[in-house]
Amino acid sequence: MPQAWNHQFAEVNGVRLHYVRQGSGRPVLLIHGWPGFWFEWNQNIPALAERFDVVAPDMRGFAYSDKPDLPPEQGYTDAVMAGDLAALVRALGFERVSVVAHDFGATWAQRFAREHADLLEKLVLFNPPYPGIGARWFQLPQVFESWYMIFHQQPWAEEVVGASRAGIETYLRHFLRHWSHDTDVFTDEEIDEFVEAYSQPGALRGGFNCYRAAFRTAGQGANDPIATPTLILWSDRDPILRFEWSDQLAQHFPNHTLKKIEGCGHFMHREASERVNQEIIGFLR
Repeated sequence: MPQAWNHQFAEVNGVRLHYVRQGSGRPVLLIHGWPGFWFEWNQNIPALAERFDVVAPDMRGFAYSDKPDLPPEQGYTDAVMAGDLAALVRALGFERVSVVAHDFGATWAQRFAREHADLLEKLVLFNPPYPGIGARWFQLPQVFESWYMIFHQQPWAEEVVGASRAGIETYLRHFLRHWSHDTDVFTDEEIDEFVEAYSQPGALRGGFNCYRAAFRTAGQGANDPIATPTLILWSDRDPILRFEWSDQLAQHFPNHTLKKIEGCGHFMHREASERVNQEIIGFLR
């Protein structure tokens, strides 16, 4: 029988955020990346909801949340996203939350940890983009993996990808397969969920705007070390966030634990969902 998801909405900072909420207990937020939305956690929510009050939002610009038509450097920065998270925490009546985040979500979660530490209990990050990576994104040969970040800067990128539903599927399927070590970890039915989410008006633009904002505001804002207790799970087969880039973590997360997840690519919470769920539960418990 398919999982019955509890869909809800909250008004925060002038935008309507969609989220799925399951379970009870201490609150845990699951923050997606790109190309993601709440559904990328479908193999994690049920297990975590047995012990926690789990909230998995679609961030602004994504899927079934509002997609404000604002310049990226005004509406889609990591500071804006962190502010939305803080507003959501308060709107739901939580005093403190733990945050589990992946990909872009891990970037937003780090800003949340720096600017709203009073709301944060513990932090779990998967293969996080963090300041210690530096210029390695665009050094040879890695630049051949990072091409899409430059493509997303183009003002016509969403028009090209979104010219047809088939175009959206081809683009998303490429990343969901290429970034996974197990290239079949997402079923056709699950990929259809991603295609539907990114076929929502403005959803491609919203996701691309996060990359535009990152490029346009690079170097702005504090990058102070994050003192929050942090578990970092880093897979060894991720082609876009390489395990060897974990070498500078201690400078930025003085209270962290690093665990290598072997045999997984970018989407470890799908490729090794059982182990990842247990790691999260053990750390948060």
